Amino acid sequence: MQFIDRTEIEVEAGKGGDGIVAFRREKYVPAGGPAGGNGGRGGSVILKAVEDLQTLLDFQYNRRFKADDGKRGGPKNQTGASGSDRIIEVPCGTVVYDANTSEVMVDLVTPNQQFCVAAGGKGGLGNTHFLSNQNRAPDYALPGLPGESRRLRLELKLLAEVGIIGLPNAGKSTLISALSSARPKVADYPFTTLIPNLGVVRKPTGDGTVFADIPGLIEGAHRGTGLGHEFLRHIERTRIVLHMIDITDTDPIANYQIIQQELIAYGRGLERRRQILALNKIDAAGDSEERSKAIASQLEAIAGVRVFLISAVARIGLEALLQEVWRFLDDLKTEE
Repeated sequence: MQFIDRTEIEVEAGKGGDGIVAFRREKYVPAGGPAGGNGGRGGSVILKAVEDLQTLLDFQYNRRFKADDGKRGGPKNQTGASGSDRIIEVPCGTVVYDANTSEVMVDLVTPNQQFCVAAGGKGGLGNTHFLSNQNRAPDYALPGLPGESRRLRLELKLLAEVGIIGLPNAGKSTLISALSSARPKVADYPFTTLIPNLGVVRKPTGDGTVFADIPGLIEGAHRGTGLGHEFLRHIERTRIVLHMIDITDTDPIANYQIIQQELIAYGRGLERRRQILALNKIDAAGDSEERSKAIASQLEAIAGVRVFLISAVARIGLEALLQEVWRFLDDLKTEE
């Protein structure tokens, strides 16, 4: 499945139906009078968040959506039928912007949440509406009003409680495949992961927690370098950031600082997000358990948090890491 997390669409609500001019012509009603009905209201365009969509791919092929027009009024004071609303399903986590002003219109987070992005036009008034003592036989009616039209920008921000970040080839995809049933592509070269991967990790209580593997963060990601600029937004919704660092790299400390600077530069509070640090690939560190512990101690002094020594591929230290994740999540729920 192709992952699309940003697109633009055009929406147009239905036009209101026209009011009509009509008069009563019943056999036993000598003083008939006006009987033109009002037009029906135009249909609205409504966005609806659903759980079974994970991408905005459908909008790559269909970018224009229009609701039905209202029907014109009828004789005998009959109001025209209202146009059917056009309901557009989007993934949970979709942020809707007015494309012309970049103003956020709505953030569709919860399943079945709905928001009207273009209201249907009001139906025109029939001549019955204009009956008065001064005008007993009005011979005019009003047309229906046009519906609203907008150009929208849709951006998908994944809904995950734990976001896994790190430089390319740090082992993020390997970790998510070890913890969940997700099977992302894993290889020994950078930028294997080109789209975010989601995996559900089972908690001891039996319910699941969504982990997201956020790809492509490198130095300069906040300016659009590499893939990170496209996917930094997905970290915004995570409650915890799990920062993976390759211990076999030449300078793991510098790698940690690169990612931290990118989070600070991107802003939106990412630098204040609670983090768990994990030095990965300790099974490939070779000579030295002492080196691993020394690097962990340096990181703990810099970051002020505990650093976990793990191997995602050999499944070493993962249980202790998960226990820390569950503890952090429980703490956050308590604070709420």
